[in-house]
Amino acid sequence: MFDELINKFDTVIRKLRGRGKLTEKNIADSMREIRKVLLEADVNYKVVKDFIDRVQTKAVGTEVLQSITPGQQVVKIVYDELVDLLGSSNVPIQVGSVSPSVIMVVGLQGSGKTTFVGKLGNYFRKQGANPLLVAADVYRPAAIEQLETLGKSINIPVFSLGVDKPVKIVKQAVAHARKHGYDRLILDTAGRLHIDETMMLELEEIKNSVKPAEILFVADGMTGQDAVRSAKVFLERLDFDGIVLTKLDGDARGGAALSIRAITGKPIKFITMGEKLDELDPFYPDRIASRILGMGDVVTLVEKVQETVDREQAEKLTQKLKKQAFTLEDFYDQLQQIKRMGSLSQIAGMIPGIGRKMKGPSVDESALIKIEAIISSMTVMERQNPHIINGSRRKRIAMGSGTTVQDVNRLLKQFQTMQKMMKQMSRMSSKKFLMNVPLGFEGF
Repeated sequence: MFDELINKFDTVIRKLRGRGKLTEKNIADSMREIRKVLLEADVNYKVVKDFIDRVQTKAVGTEVLQSITPGQQVVKIVYDELVDLLGSSNVPIQVGSVSPSVIMVVGLQGSGKTTFVGKLGNYFRKQGANPLLVAADVYRPAAIEQLETLGKSINIPVFSLGVDKPVKIVKQAVAHARKHGYDRLILDTAGRLHIDETMMLELEEIKNSVKPAEILFVADGMTGQDAVRSAKVFLERLDFDGIVLTKLDGDARGGAALSIRAITGKPIKFITMGEKLDELDPFYPDRIASRILGMGDVVTLVEKVQETVDREQAEKLTQKLKKQAFTLEDFYDQLQQIKRMGSLSQIAGMIPGIGRKMKGPSVDESALIKIEAIISSMTVMERQNPHIINGSRRKRIAMGSGTTVQDVNRLLKQFQTMQKMMKQMSRMSSKKFLMNVPLGFEGF
């Protein structure tokens, strides 16, 4: 996420921190570099101008120029202004006091709207709610089938009347939800390839007929200023309450994220990074600003660890670590938990000082796939007792995993090294252990 933006900001920030003394001239030079970085990231030009003006005004203050660490002071100002630009604080989704609480999801076709509806249903259910998804997009081919498939995969029901009139569908969905005790009604409305007057009128009619507690505009983060322009039109017609930025795992520049809140005045409420239905995160401006400036995001990382670590399994692992009985089977279980946390590049980006050092080959997703295949091709006895794996067993494991004997040898050798590390880590808590598991084995 935002790889280009992070790397370019890193260059500017290192120059600032490295200066023992700042003057108005070299502050102005730094501001020109930051302006260039933001414009190249496809941030709205007016947003960039206002941002630079605010930072420069604060940076040339006496308390900065006469500070012992002026570079650090300017970095702090940039951070504070980034947080303010992104929205200052997290704004939770509003569900209202009337049941069912209706959440209306709108946006352009292809923005990831239908997938987000499934993710939001999953999010609500984790909070203890009883959601119902509503298939109100009767125009896009297979839109209803897509939502029904998503609902089935997460065991959340979908209300559908086929290709009936959308307003009729949502009205009957409300009545159905009240009758059967659903407290969250999430409407998947029709998307569009471009702003279409007929469909806009339909969205306004839906809004007026069911009075949603919240209207969320879904924007494809990869489309930059196009997403911002679309948001402005939807805002004028629907006055939505919040924004969802999707596909941020493919957004290297970050233009939409850094522009859309300033232009619309509406908070970003959720971001998504990936297609899995549990990959939905509430938006925290301070955490995103920290990641953009290469400071990591430890809070989100810890939350992901707490969410994915199985407590019972973690306790068993702790006991094994104390007894120094860590096996390949245990390592395989840890790989599965790491995978549930997200991609390696996402995890690395949350660790302060690590994200920018672990780009490219260092964060090799295929390494874990290969390791997982090798361990999966072993018998239970071999996983628990790697020392019994002789030459013939290694050939069988290599053939079964689609790898080479050399790959198997390398894994076994490096696992032996890892077991030695366990002696040093035996007193460490299971959560700390999970965060210290190597993100890939050398040579894979």
